[in-house]
Amino acid sequence: MQQGIQELLKNYSGILLLLFGITVGSIIGIVAPNIVDYLKPLGDIFLNLLFVSVVPLVFFAVANSVSSLEQQSKFGKIMLIMCFTFLFFIITAALFTILVVYFFPVSGVSASKEVVEDAVNNDSWGNRIVSFFTVGEFTQLFSRQNMLALLIFSFMTGFSARKAGEQGKAFRVFIASGYEVMKELLLMIMKVAPIGLGAYFAYQVATLGPQLFGFYAKPLGLYYIAGVVYFLLFFSLYAFIAKGKNGVKSFWKNAIYPTLTALSTCSSFATMPANLQAAAKIGVPSQVANLVIPIGTTLHKNGSSMSSIIKIYVAFLIIGRDFFDPMNLLLALGITVFVSIVAGGIPNGGYIGEMLMISVYQLPQEAIPAVMIIGTLVDPLATVLNSVGQLVASMFVSRFVKV
Repeated sequence: MQQGIQELLKNYSGILLLLFGITVGSIIGIVAPNIVDYLKPLGDIFLNLLFVSVVPLVFFAVANSVSSLEQQSKFGKIMLIMCFTFLFFIITAALFTILVVYFFPVSGVSASKEVVEDAVNNDSWGNRIVSFFTVGEFTQLFSRQNMLALLIFSFMTGFSARKAGEQGKAFRVFIASGYEVMKELLLMIMKVAPIGLGAYFAYQVATLGPQLFGFYAKPLGLYYIAGVVYFLLFFSLYAFIAKGKNGVKSFWKNAIYPTLTALSTCSSFATMPANLQAAAKIGVPSQVANLVIPIGTTLHKNGSSMSSIIKIYVAFLIIGRDFFDPMNLLLALGITVFVSIVAGGIPNGGYIGEMLMISVYQLPQEAIPAVMIIGTLVDPLATVLNSVGQLVASMFVSRFVKV
């Protein structure tokens, strides 16, 4: 019995410590909100260390995965199945949310008088497209604000290292070694996660908590209930398709850590290391996980898909238009795919997606504050769905690819 308890504590010590840190942070945020400003720097230091370390990890992980794949056809198969998986998950999340708002309509929503800052980039669309794929200086690649450009560069580096053949062997060894070193660095940083995430969570509870019970309670309640149902039901279904009953057990056993990390940080980017660790424990091949999880973090967002539908629905309620008109629904699905895939790789992409929604439907300016504030308040659960979605997607892809 005692040995069993010791084994349990050994296996779940990281999760238990993280839960303890988050719980203490939540209590502090509720009972002593005046001191959270002093705790927030601890959380910011931890997140900054995490972000600085994750960027080179993405480069080494993707480049190493591409350069180590022996067959061109196998890489192409992984990419094809990955793209299909991302699109399938995003559209499924959107259709599920449409059914939810149809059967459980929200009433009593009217325009908000709150004013929010205009976060829209005034650059031309041509400049946005260029910055979407490339950056002007090499040093700008290694910024979490330019993740898509970094992913493309990592792909090209991996391809080039593989094409170099014997002459590129030393560089391929360097890439593989760099990947192992960055993994160890992140493991070291994650040891202080309970303190860093606890401090950050205290700040979130103290600042965002009171807003959840105001004007936006109904649509927020609908999103959070639907999101939890989707999280438990559909992720279990995807895990079952991937690896049967054992896949479901293994997924939920190892998804706890990424879920808590996503909930604490509200950052898919910060959750990437936890996802990579969880994928390894589940048994997802590294060649699959090291492609699907970094790319998915930028381009695959289940939570954003659901929030996009909710925001469009609320905007239509505000102006008294029929959201369920077939043309409006088709446009909503198109915008959702754009927001979840394309805008995910652009800094402030969520705001760009919201402005696209306003433009396509020709909605009045009064709808802008509502959709922006809803987007902010659903962010914790949306981040969980976005982040943990990469883990189950890697399982799903590995089901159809033998590496």
